Amino acid sequence: MAVPKRRISQARRDKRRSHLALKPSDPSLCSHCKQPKVAHRVCPNCGYYAGVEVIEPED
Repeated sequence: MAVPKRRISQARRDKRRSHLALKPSDPSLCSHCKQPKVAHRVCPNCGYYAGVEVIEPED
């Protein structure tokens, strides 16, 4: 069974994990009102999703 001979330093460990950070997703534009919104969610501005009014928007 393989056992590490020396402890891996924090710098070496963190360099290996540097590409694992999450990147923020870009907002998409609503097809109805053209306002930015989170992808695959109901638009909070107009209440539409995929061209259909799902919720009534709050004024």
